[in-house]
Amino acid sequence: MTPEVTLEIVLPCLDEAGALPWVLARIPAGARAIVVDNGSTDGSGELARDLGARVVPCAQPGYGAACHAGLLAATAEFVAICDCDASLDPALALAFLDDLRAGADLVVARRVPAGRGAYPLTLRAANAELARRVRRRTGARLRDVGPLRVARREALLSLGIADRRSGYPVETVVRAAAAGWRIVGRDVPYAPRIGRSKVTGTLRGKVQAVRDTRAVLSA
Repeated sequence: MTPEVTLEIVLPCLDEAGALPWVLARIPAGARAIVVDNGSTDGSGELARDLGARVVPCAQPGYGAACHAGLLAATAEFVAICDCDASLDPALALAFLDDLRAGADLVVARRVPAGRGAYPLTLRAANAELARRVRRRTGARLRDVGPLRVARREALLSLGIADRRSGYPVETVVRAAAAGWRIVGRDVPYAPRIGRSKVTGTLRGKVQAVRDTRAVLSA
């Protein structure tokens, strides 16, 4: 008997063919993957479909656009948004449901390096500073705004998150805090990603991410 799907895991995807087999093999029973193909040129969409995932195309470029497309496509009560680069095990999202069922409204990952080189000091420092600014702006007691977040789907849609680029995770927390949500963090092991980051891997990506998050925090 096929387990009832209580959680859908949205995987924003841009040229992640190298990571997809591992990521999709880690989707747990009771969950379903939604791979949002955000303009891949390496066959990621076709590969994900061949591996049994539901694939949703998203023509609008940007991480936030892919997250929003996946959220609109989902139908389960609970939705996780998780990076698709094998740095995080998507099966971890199931444990986040315990926090939601215990009264939390949004659970956000806090990355803990799993092995040498998994979380470079420069990136760790930048993310710590971002988390500090988010705490100051929202009061949410978070030490990281990590790339895995879980909440109820309809509640997430009700927040009206507008960012369609790199500011999406921060705006999720900002709007959730403004709505009076209970926001909690949960430690997760963070491994070296497969392939090059579209954000921290390029100067342009870094600059755009800084601009996007600053815009969200100053709005």
